[in-house]
Amino acid sequence: MEAIVLAGGFGTRLQHVVSDVPKPMAPMDDQGTPFLRLLLNQLHRYGCQHVVLSIGYKGQVIRDYFHDAYLDMAIDYAAEDMPLLTGGAVKKALPLCHSEQVFVLNGDTYFNIDFTAMMAYHQQHQAEFTLAAKEMHDFDRYGTLTLAQDGRIQAFVEKKPQAQGWINGGIYCLQRDLLADVQADKFSLEQEFLEPHTQDVRMYAFKSEGYFIDIGIPEDYYRAQRDFGKIK
Repeated sequence: MEAIVLAGGFGTRLQHVVSDVPKPMAPMDDQGTPFLRLLLNQLHRYGCQHVVLSIGYKGQVIRDYFHDAYLDMAIDYAAEDMPLLTGGAVKKALPLCHSEQVFVLNGDTYFNIDFTAMMAYHQQHQAEFTLAAKEMHDFDRYGTLTLAQDGRIQAFVEKKPQAQGWINGGIYCLQRDLLADVQADKFSLEQEFLEPHTQDVRMYAFKSEGYFIDIGIPEDYYRAQRDFGKIK
């Protein structure tokens, strides 16, 4: 099992709270345990052997902490010289992977899913792209998914107040060659690749009820710190 973790963002909305490290390195406790370590712990529990960390803003902080291995997982780095957005970052990191299917995680989101079950689901549906979906209630911060009965993604719906809906949980399983024909080096995976290609790429949603937290805004970052014992 291999995974790419997108850890290169600026974290603009969090910078007045965590300003001296990249957002995935935001400390979760008084010992300075970084959020990214929680993600790597999660991958290790499911037998991940190789992680590519996509780094940009203050990426040396991440290199200095994890070096070239963590636990028994080998670590490589895909460094951005300029911001490539999510799609460009994944495209640059994929050549460092060797498996036919690769997981991708957002470095500011923790979603307690079963990676083994998600991989089996991806393969069972012969999917090209599978995302972990989380059911939410009474929210307006996230866009939602329109799903067929078999779980195939039919559309991505923009953010608006919702009483209930399934959201993109920020964990993906994709075929390693999925972006091979994309000419652009800088693009949004979600807005410029996934949303326009729901009809010609086999995309599925893997539903999970696991714990979910996105530390992109201060109130949720503080909630993640309070919940640290549940997710470490």
